[in-house]
Amino acid sequence: MNDLNGYDIEDLAVGMSATFSKTITEADIVLFAGVSGDTNAIHVNEEYAATTPFKGRIAHGFLSASVISAAVANRLPGPGAIYMDQRLKFLAPVRPGDTVHATVRVRELTPERGRVVLETTCSVRGAVVIDGEALVKVGSSVRRAATLAKAALI
Repeated sequence: MNDLNGYDIEDLAVGMSATFSKTITEADIVLFAGVSGDTNAIHVNEEYAATTPFKGRIAHGFLSASVISAAVANRLPGPGAIYMDQRLKFLAPVRPGDTVHATVRVRELTPERGRVVLETTCSVRGAVVIDGEALVKVGSSVRRAATLAKAALI
């Protein structure tokens, strides 16, 4: 573990997984619209949204996907991880009041580079709404120890 209680590359193994859950509220949607500038009527106008194939408002795709970022930052690999890449496929809408469960699972490790490939999925009531893959960089306790030992010799 690093100083922030996040996993180092030596702590990780293929198959490890973690989940972070968040209920998407009306406030989340309004605030995300303001922060992102995405005020598409499908997200903020119930009358308009009722005329669409969704038959009502839906949360922003990237708001829903941001729960993956929380899983990476807070659970696995956790604090200190650096996002490098994310691929997303949006499969179904998330609506106000839905609880999004983001699960990350270690698929591949490249220890010499401190890189971790994660399978990323978001589900609502057991149905996958977002599927993807992330690449993150993590620290190394071995490299930190070597750096400290080298500095002690100087």
